Amino acid sequence: MSNTISPDTLLAQMRGMIEQSKMGEQTNQVASPTNAQRDAFSNLLENAINTVNTNQQQANQLATAMQKGDPNVQMSEVMVALQKSNISFQAMVEVRNRLVSAYQEIMNMQI
Repeated sequence: MSNTISPDTLLAQMRGMIEQSKMGEQTNQVASPTNAQRDAFSNLLENAINTVNTNQQQANQLATAMQKGDPNVQMSEVMVALQKSNISFQAMVEVRNRLVSAYQEIMNMQI
């Protein structure tokens, strides 16, 4: 069983969160998250960060092996790993930016 999250899955989850936030705006009801929800969100973020880190490490290892002349490493394999790493990192940066934006918006709300 693999613990990796594909960029498509991450983007689908982000879109789902956006849709959920839009539905919450329509109802104007404030619901506090339960401990289980907080833990689930925390675990989701932790897993996503670990996946991005793993992708980057694998890409760097393949690139290093290619530079050292390892005959078992194909150039196409290195390029795919580097692109996968880049895409997952960009998605993570976008998630971070949106979380910071949401936090700033909440902090600017008047009570």
